[in-house]
Amino acid sequence: MLNRVILIGRLTRDPELRYTPAGVAVTQFTLAVDRPFSSAGQGGEREREADFIPIVTWRQLAETCANYLRKGRLAAVEGRIQVRNYENNEGKRVYVTEVIADNVRFLESNRENSGAPRDENSGGGGGYGGGNSGGGYSGGSNAGGGGGSSYGGGSRSGG
Repeated sequence: MLNRVILIGRLTRDPELRYTPAGVAVTQFTLAVDRPFSSAGQGGEREREADFIPIVTWRQLAETCANYLRKGRLAAVEGRIQVRNYENNEGKRVYVTEVIADNVRFLESNRENSGAPRDENSGGGGGYGGGNSGGGYSGGSNAGGGGGSSYGGGSRSGG
């Protein structure tokens, strides 16, 4: 069976870096991805709506995303869809669908998006990846955390 997702979009806010009680870095952010559609009333003209997709990264990839991605930055995300659930404060079961990323590519150079820190060793390409067009980082095995719990731990600033 195949569970693979590739998305390109812009971050709706800065990534939120947290650490699990075991000290594993986890970052969450939302990617706004355009979804074109044809409007029946306008002669088939293509219109756009955005889908807001929750993204989760783990370990080194989480720290890299927290350091280099910022609100508005264009990024490509590869990963898998995962559904987790938890019980909220009212005792109701809540289901959350999100993309667990194992590869994130920064599609704009730091010069195009001055809000992100500059990587002096990148050769002008972007976050990580050197001379690649835009840079990127693949964090290797980013197997998700516990099935029924939210991503715990307190916030710690990465930097």
